[in-house]
Amino acid sequence: MISSMSTPIIEIRDLTFSFHRQPILIDVNLTVNRGDFLAILGPNGGGKSTLIKLLLGLLKPDQGSIRVFGKPPRKTAHRIGYVPQEININKSFPISVMDVVLMGRLRPGTGWSRYTKRDRVAAHQALERMEILEYRNARIEELSGGQRQRVFIARALVYESEVLFLDEPTSSVDTRGQTELYDLLKILNQSVTILIVSHDLSLVSSYVKSVACVNQHVYFHDAPEITRDMLEMAYQCPVELIAHGLAHRVLDHHGDG
Repeated sequence: MISSMSTPIIEIRDLTFSFHRQPILIDVNLTVNRGDFLAILGPNGGGKSTLIKLLLGLLKPDQGSIRVFGKPPRKTAHRIGYVPQEININKSFPISVMDVVLMGRLRPGTGWSRYTKRDRVAAHQALERMEILEYRNARIEELSGGQRQRVFIARALVYESEVLFLDEPTSSVDTRGQTELYDLLKILNQSVTILIVSHDLSLVSSYVKSVACVNQHVYFHDAPEITRDMLEMAYQCPVELIAHGLAHRVLDHHGDG
């Protein structure tokens, strides 16, 4: 279990990133501490997924620096689990849940037949953590959207990841499955730092510990609350249009980060 959130594991300083000369992220500064559960919110095209790809080392900033565990992201990739928004697994392909999770243990130069006993134990444990071990021999096509997402998270965790990045993990999951998944993530957060990209503002009051609103700039609040200023700056529209009918608190003041 994580005992303290005082240790920074992600540090972004003065980061700027453009694509085809179009600014995507501008002057971003953000610190994520060990044990955090950070919700990354914002409008489509605001830069949320780009921020995650920069943290993974899949993209390089035009300016500024990123440190994950004190090093450039590519040097710490083995300590990070990632579940992208779209996962390219053909649901009709005859592959078992266990085999999908074991794919997370593959490294360059290894083959399908080279899984060790340690690999299989790790896969077993990851499925158990996501409460889906009973389906280990089922085909991936037989599972519901929520169950498949648990399998993909287990695959991201199977290399004993210390940080988990999730990009819109409930986009194809029904309401019940979403609640069950968030409940599992809350338990998982006891030992794993989590960053989750989402459009679901109701996440804030129920599950996460901090919030970053992203729309080219990043507005950070070190609490499970969304402030009025954050919404108006990130979404660039009246706060009532965003907040109406959603289960979260909107505050009058906040501190940027």
